Amino acid sequence: MATEQSVHPLTASQMLEEARRTVPEITASQARDRLERGEMDLLLDVRETDEWERGHIPGAVHAPRGLLEWYADPSSPYAKPALTENREARIVVQCASGGCSLLVVQTLRQMGYPNVASMAGASRSGPPTASR
Repeated sequence: MATEQSVHPLTASQMLEEARRTVPEITASQARDRLERGEMDLLLDVRETDEWERGHIPGAVHAPRGLLEWYADPSSPYAKPALTENREARIVVQCASGGCSLLVVQTLRQMGYPNVASMAGASRSGPPTASR
């Protein structure tokens, strides 16, 4: 039997506000610098497949937002080894506008990935992409 709880639904804007208070954000320029200095172990691109196919940062790992939890779970048959092999890896998450990446960082932290940051407004001003 379900128990009743006093739950106040959040809007998407409220969820993003909360994420901005708790998630470290870096600029695309800072992400590029980290990548060049070897201070980033994994760049995780959570955009949709059609966005990824139009161009992506060389070396990035693609994990669309809708499949993230399965890709990040080592016990899942869909686990992505590039993500799951080292939960201590220094990860930067990229999306198109910076909103999804904030929420993804929250999720990854809940799943045991402590060293994750969001790239703010990644694709609009981000590092160069490689077209397919």
